[in-house]
Order: sequence, then C-alpha cells, then structure tokens
Amino acid sequence: MKVSIKSKVVLAGLTAALLGASTLSAVAADSAASIAKKGLAELAKGVYSTGPNGETAAAASSLKFTAAELKKLKGMNATAAISFHLTSDWTSGQQAGLTKRFAELGIKIVGVTQADFKADVQVSQIQTLMAKKPNILVSIPVDGQATAAAYKAAAAAGTKIVFMDNTAAGLTVGTDYVSVVSADNYANGAASAYILGRELNGKGTIALIHHAADFWVTKQRWNGFKETITNKFPGITIVEDQGISGPDFAGDAQKAATAILTKNPKISAIWAVWDTPAEGVLAALRDAGNTTTKIATQDLGANVAISLAKKGAVIGLGAQRPYDAGVTEANLAAYALLGKKAPAYIAMPALAVDHAGVLKAWQTVYSAPAPADLKSSFKK
Repeated sequence: MKVSIKSKVVLAGLTAALLGASTLSAVAADSAASIAKKGLAELAKGVYSTGPNGETAAAASSLKFTAAELKKLKGMNATAAISFHLTSDWTSGQQAGLTKRFAELGIKIVGVTQADFKADVQVSQIQTLMAKKPNILVSIPVDGQATAAAYKAAAAAGTKIVFMDNTAAGLTVGTDYVSVVSADNYANGAASAYILGRELNGKGTIALIHHAADFWVTKQRWNGFKETITNKFPGITIVEDQGISGPDFAGDAQKAATAILTKNPKISAIWAVWDTPAEGVLAALRDAGNTTTKIATQDLGANVAISLAKKGAVIGLGAQRPYDAGVTEANLAAYALLGKKAPAYIAMPALAVDHAGVLKAWQTVYSAPAPADLKSSFKK
C-alpha cells in the first residue's frame, strides 16, 4: 500500500499536533506543581490572617512567665470554665491543650460544655458555668451577636474571658476580654488550594461548600481558598459555591454535594469549609458511586485523615493546631490573672497536609501519636 505525499504531510501534522498537546500538558502539570511548591513555601514563612478587628497577629512564643509569676499563679487557686460550640476532633485537641496547661499553672477546670452550634443553648450553658464563679472563661461563640449579652455579663462579673477563633459583638479587647486565639485561617484555605491545584495539574472544574454565617474564621479560610485557586490556577473553574448553615453540617454538606454532583457529574473536585462538611461530601460521593471527584478541606479530623491516608477522595487540607491553641489560651488567661498586658490576637501558623505527611501532621496538630486506625490505613 502506497501512502501519498499529501497523506504523509497530514500524518506528520497530526503527529506534531499530538506531541505538541502532550508537551503542553506536561508543561502545565509542571507549572501547577511549581506554583504549589512556591506558594506552600511562602505560606510557611509567616501568618497571613488578621484579628477580628484587623489586629496583626502576635506569636504564641511571646507569652513568657518568670519563676516567681508561676509560683504566684499556683497560689491563687484559680478556676476556669470552657464553653465550646460543638464536639469535634478540633474541640478535643483544644481541650487537651487547655487541660494540660491549666494543670501546670495550678488552675482548676470546673466545667466544660458544648452547644451543638445552637446560640440559645450556649447562652444557657454560659449562665450555668458562671454560677460556679470561675475566674476564667475560655470560649468560642456560636454566634457573636446572639451570645454577646452572656459574655458581657461574665465580663461584668470579673471573669477573664479568652476567645477561641471568634469574638462576641460589642466587647472590647483589654477591657471585656483578654485576647482571641486562632489558626491562620486565610493561609490554611490557601494551603488547601495549592494542594488541590497541584493534584488537578492546574485544570478542571470545582465546587465550594462554605459556611453561610457571619463567622469570621470560616470566612477567612473560604476567601483564602477562593482567591488562591482563582489567581494561581486560572485553568481551574469554580462552577458552584453553596453555603450551609447547620447545625447538621455533615448532613447539609451531603445534600449540597449531591445537588452539585447531579448537575456536574464529572466535576473534578469539591472543597469543604472544614472536616465535618467534608465527611458529608464523602458520603455523597459514595452514594453516587463516584470514585474520581477529589476533596480538599480544612482541619485534620479523624475521618478525613483516614481518607487522605488510604489515598481516597480527600487529597489534602490546611490544618489548624488546636492543641497549641489550647496551651496558648491558658497562658493568656494566666496573663490576665497576673495583670500582665496580653496581645490582642495570636494566630497559630498554617499547616499544609497531604498524603505523604498525614501521620506526622497528626502528631503536630494533636501533640499525640497518630491513632492505630489511621496508621493502618496509610498506603505507601
């Protein structure tokens, strides 16, 4: 069989085009990996989030005590109460850090509550805790507006308030509360964007499931993710951005993800605002029999960590450091008891977590070895 000169020219052109497309694809992948590497390295250099009133973050290491101050603290026989918004691995990490450091400072914990993300429940719980007359209240407000009066009453009674992540409306730092401690949520959102951009080789379609509430820290991580994925990976398109308000965050996220998958069955990935909503996305993927759509999220909860370890749908996340935050909150409370001036805002550095680093990250996040089920799930 003879091939004409014209046919040879056409075949040569097609071959060149295919090779060119392959080369361009490889360049795009290398570019996405390079962008992610540089971006993650930059995030590791500092803190990018500001405080609830625009404060620049101070470092946790700036809090120091003399031997005389520690001795004085232990002689105070001070007490503390803790009011959480919900139950989670993050909550457990916070409580572990608070418990250990308060014990070292001679401060007794007299009550711990969690409000299932219901403002009215938290108000009632704070009132119950205040009946025990604690010297210290460490708390994360479910709703800064709806819970404000309860915190104002606690402050008026002389209780030293240290906030986790969020603040109550109308309270003044240095007068009504000591300080607020948070993760670098903007950078954690950006970290999950860099990991996802690398995983998708800089191209594809994604959906976002965000927290539809006036919650400062979840807004920061949402903005960090959106701005990074949009500015650094123009080949990735956000096709859906749905909000959930809870309190059933896993269930709400599952419904949102199911709707997203129905409309976009071949979507490349879904970003979830923290690990509990990500669990809902995992459930939606299982129900749909979808084994290709990826998940990026925030917070190193046990279930998303296992998915990450076994090379499942979760491909990476930006993690908070709740144990270290708890230790820092206890130190700030001690500053207040001693009458020392505390920084208005302290943020923990961001922590990018991918498959390779998940076991080491667990130790960093929770100051404890990775649990057995996480270790056994890890695929090399």
